[in-house]
Amino acid sequence: MRGNVMDLAVAVVVGAAFTAVVTALVDNLINPLIGLLFNADSLNTALIVELGGAQFKFGAVIAAVISFLVVAAVVYFAFVLPVNKLRERAEARRNAGVVDEDAPVTEIDVLTEIRDLLKTTDKDTGKHV
Repeated sequence: MRGNVMDLAVAVVVGAAFTAVVTALVDNLINPLIGLLFNADSLNTALIVELGGAQFKFGAVIAAVISFLVVAAVVYFAFVLPVNKLRERAEARRNAGVVDEDAPVTEIDVLTEIRDLLKTTDKDTGKHV
């Protein structure tokens, strides 16, 4: 259990640091580029709708969605996918000696079964059964 807690702590620290990097990337590169399309300084100041004295900042919402999608994609492709591949390989190594019951019978399986039958002997008579 102690190992799992350490893994979780490392994941939180790396995730926080990674989020800072992605936030800086989105705020300083992507938002200004998209803001250029809307003649604004950044996406946070673009697409502002004022109704009855209230400001609805749709650009800021879009910026948050873009930031989330970038973080989610990088976390998936950089962390989740490789870890799942490693787990599959480890499980395949553990199950290397286990025969799948649905697998077709091969010649080696038949010969092994014949050999095992020939090895069995009757304890009373000493003859092969």
